[in-house]
Amino acid sequence: MPKTIGILTAGGDSPGLNPAIRAIGKTAARAHDMQVVGFLDGFRGVMENRTVRLDGDMLSGILTRGGTILGTSRDKPHRMEVGGQVLDMTGAMIDNCRQLGIDALVCLGGGGTQKNAFRLSKAGMQIVTLPKTIDNDVARTERTFGFDTALSIATEAIDRLHSTAHSHHRIMVVEIMGHNTGWLALGAGIAGGADVVLIPEIPHDIGKVAESLLARKSSGSRFSIVAVSEGSLSAEGAATRAELRKKRAAAESPKEKSERTQALRAFEASRSDSTARLSRELQDLTGLESRVTILGHVQRGGTPSPVDRLLATRLGAEAVQAVADDDFGIMIASQRGEAVRVPLEEVAGKRRSVPLDHPWIQTARQLGMNLGD
Repeated sequence: MPKTIGILTAGGDSPGLNPAIRAIGKTAARAHDMQVVGFLDGFRGVMENRTVRLDGDMLSGILTRGGTILGTSRDKPHRMEVGGQVLDMTGAMIDNCRQLGIDALVCLGGGGTQKNAFRLSKAGMQIVTLPKTIDNDVARTERTFGFDTALSIATEAIDRLHSTAHSHHRIMVVEIMGHNTGWLALGAGIAGGADVVLIPEIPHDIGKVAESLLARKSSGSRFSIVAVSEGSLSAEGAATRAELRKKRAAAESPKEKSERTQALRAFEASRSDSTARLSRELQDLTGLESRVTILGHVQRGGTPSPVDRLLATRLGAEAVQAVADDDFGIMIASQRGEAVRVPLEEVAGKRRSVPLDHPWIQTARQLGMNLGD
């Protein structure tokens, strides 16, 4: 009997989701005579049994579209709000898939989605995942689709800031997404010619950053561009977070763990205007006028780049082949230009950070960029 594949997109939207959906749908129908069902709005759509048939008409014209035609959400199967209560809906979701005749569920998403998909896999569902996120932080893959498009947008923004920074002789501080990794800020900073790049992997010293900006002024440079990853921390902030995490891990009772989790969340919430504070501190320390630009969700929107379309299409086609091979509990990763099947247990709960010896770090230092240390 021909198999039926279910697809969902979960977490934040990202360029490349629609090309991946298209690749799965077309490969399934044309190469394997399979049917494809899309679940609307992520894992919640599986729980609520909201589906759409992904036939030729649905897939037509979506290759160049940003976002996801299926919609998305951040609901977790094991902690989903239903009727005002937070419940484990894993069993209900598996039952719904069985009633629909779903032979395999393909989940497209970032780190959180990989973790949720792994839980479903352990519960007995036949799962294949694809790595999407502009943060490029999914473990065991060298590239996630969505990253290249976001990198191009962030780089263009830095390009545009050069002219206004030069005209007004300012420090321009630009906040770039990336969650708790610095791939996006580092890549855009190098490609856009930023003078300072601050990323989570390298806690920064504000005094050293100010010194580098004053040195630029002394050498005749009348402006500076500072690219800041949204997850970057000062050395003091990094030490505080590490201590809070250590205390939470050492908690011996549920109450104590809850209290320490709340303390950690309060710390994270206090950082909501960290880039604005950084800008003010740099202005105070240097005497140079400083302005902030926060790119925000504009980095996640728009037409996916050709690189992201190609990657998403390649990984999507391989996901269908894995289903045809009855190979489940895996993520389709990109390694050395190849689509590679990786066990989900090696991905879930892990993060791919920028290694301190990465070639991009080395290049930044060779160029004389200040990395905050």
